[in-house]
Amino acid sequence: MASASAGSASAQASTSSVGGGHTPLLATGDWTKSLIQLAKTAELKKHALTLQLHTAHILSAHAALEQKNKAIQDLKEQKNKLESERSRLLNCLREVNEDRDKADIQEATLNKEVNDLQHKIKVISEGEYSVAKQDVDRLRQELGQPPLPSLQTTLEEKSAEYLKALRLQVDATSSSAGTKRAGEDLGADGQPVKRPRGRPKGSKNSKGKPKSASTPAPGSGSVPPT
Repeated sequence: MASASAGSASAQASTSSVGGGHTPLLATGDWTKSLIQLAKTAELKKHALTLQLHTAHILSAHAALEQKNKAIQDLKEQKNKLESERSRLLNCLREVNEDRDKADIQEATLNKEVNDLQHKIKVISEGEYSVAKQDVDRLRQELGQPPLPSLQTTLEEKSAEYLKALRLQVDATSSSAGTKRAGEDLGADGQPVKRPRGRPKGSKNSKGKPKSASTPAPGSGSVPPT
């Protein structure tokens, strides 16, 4: 009995010692408020960093959005200019097509007229002209006269006369455009100087001969050389 009571007493003592070692410590006073404040401050910093990160992303996206909007506006302006240029070019193309169609119609009309004239020439040449030419050549031969030139020879002569007249007209136009105005000479400074009135016609061939006192123009000492 004594040993049992001693064992129970030792067990209670050990239990009380173990229980006394795990007793929780409770924070009291200002230290609890400070701990809560620190926890909230840490949480605030965390959320503030997250907010700053999101803000930076938003600002970057906003700057990119402004650039994109500006690029879109520039593209719209460029598109409007291109559309105006396109309309102008389409109008020009339409006018060119109309002129081309008119030219095609005129060409077709002229080709038809040329074909008609060639056919007419061929019919007359091989028909009535040939018969009349044979009769005239036969009668001229009977009268001792040479035959008339052929139709081809006559056409070549007419063509040569036309080309000669055209060439003379071109030459006359070129010569009239290249000549200087009458009554003007070039002075020492290269500027045109009017010739004095009453100048003898043969003055160019009379260089070296003494000039009369009446030859110089009024107000000048001598006639400028030509």
